[in-house]
Amino acid sequence: MKLSTFLSILAASTPVAAAPTATTSAGSAGCGKSHLLPGITQYRGLTSSGRGRNYFIHLPGNYSEDTPYPVVVGFHGSSSIGLFFEVDTGLSSDKFSANKIMVYPNGVGGAWAGANYSEASVEEDLQFVSDLLDDIRGSYCVDDSRIYATGMSIGGGFVNTIACNDVGGQFAAFAPASGSYYTDNDAAHGDCKPARSPLPLLEVHGGNDGSVHYDGGEGEGGEEPSIPTWLGWWAQRNGCDDSAKKVEDSFDGDVHHTTWNCGGEDGALQHWKVDDMGHCWASTEINFSQVAAGEGPTHISASQIIMEFFDKFTKP
Repeated sequence: MKLSTFLSILAASTPVAAAPTATTSAGSAGCGKSHLLPGITQYRGLTSSGRGRNYFIHLPGNYSEDTPYPVVVGFHGSSSIGLFFEVDTGLSSDKFSANKIMVYPNGVGGAWAGANYSEASVEEDLQFVSDLLDDIRGSYCVDDSRIYATGMSIGGGFVNTIACNDVGGQFAAFAPASGSYYTDNDAAHGDCKPARSPLPLLEVHGGNDGSVHYDGGEGEGGEEPSIPTWLGWWAQRNGCDDSAKKVEDSFDGDVHHTTWNCGGEDGALQHWKVDDMGHCWASTEINFSQVAAGEGPTHISASQIIMEFFDKFTKP
């Protein structure tokens, strides 16, 4: 079944979301609204830039309508949908997000803006992110100071695009994985204008990634920077002390964890490199992206690392 057909079937039985409402000091305007079947991923639709858009949302099993919750938005890779990203990463499981609202939006044509094959423009997808957050705040009880973004491949690249634009100011921290940074490369990285500095960011990447090469070059959707170069740009944007960065090696030198102190915030910029990992979501348990990459479990769990990173930061 084609992605468009699958989403059309879901949309036919799903009401369009109500107009967004404002955030209150005690939590978002969605506080006090009850919801059926917490703990079960559900589908919602909204209209953005004149186009019908949609997303999956997973509330904690013990969801309370009067408790403001952190929100994590996860952006899928190419030729995919949010539900598949949820299953691949396991991010909705209690061991990773027992007290968080998980959101998995769907890109137009199974992708996100930035690549030469993308069907939506950067402006359209950024507007969708803003409309998505408004819808979630107006419908659910949200802690507005604790909204985060993660994603893989082109979804990770789009997380970077968000961080480089005004809408990124609505997030507390970002964590792309195996990201394809089409909108932040040698030709255009000067267009990246984060809403504040430092802007906490963590990246996970495989040194053996055959789709988004660690050393950069031509990718499936355009030219990509090397990951060290890209990290250097973020170290500069975040005002990091490059001379004091720390590198910790583990698992017989296969895993390298680099941290920077940025603007007085220790660990505001972090990078995890797994030398022998390909283009997949790092997991100590086998997942679908690892099977697709023709490899097995990795030494580290990106889901655990990313959630622990998010827990350290709130939006000022």
